[in-house]
Amino acid sequence: MTDSLDPVAFAAALPEGRRLFGLDLGTKTIGVAVSDERFLIATPLVTLSRVKFGKDAAALIELADKHSVGGYVLGLPKNMDGSEGPRAQSTRAFARNFAPLDPRPLMFWDERLSTAAVTRTLLEADASRKRRDEVVDKLAASFILQGFLDRIHAAARADDLRRL
Repeated sequence: MTDSLDPVAFAAALPEGRRLFGLDLGTKTIGVAVSDERFLIATPLVTLSRVKFGKDAAALIELADKHSVGGYVLGLPKNMDGSEGPRAQSTRAFARNFAPLDPRPLMFWDERLSTAAVTRTLLEADASRKRRDEVVDKLAASFILQGFLDRIHAAARADDLRRL
């Protein structure tokens, strides 16, 4: 698990034809999104209700197996100044405990404002409070994963331009 590895190197090291999971780890739920095999599009998948760590981890691993996932992108909730508070520490602890259970690589991705952006979009779409509560976590996971995927492809495009 890392947040210092270059995203392009992380994605390039994954087995061919595998997908990525984006995870938005909350205190009560885990939002899950999945990429396509070409790492172009993130799609909201499911919101898991948190139970206990062991059951949460088993549910994630089962989902990852079912969807041919090769790695995880875990949203790291940093403060606006870039520092890490209790939520980030909790996320890092989850990753430390999860890593021995699943050999797939895990990378942290800055998730600042992801839930706020998704909530704002849902409010603009006039979604009811109940509907927002049902979808916000998996949409936030998709927002996190799409940011990661966009970064990979922006870096690839920049490399292509440098070669011209």
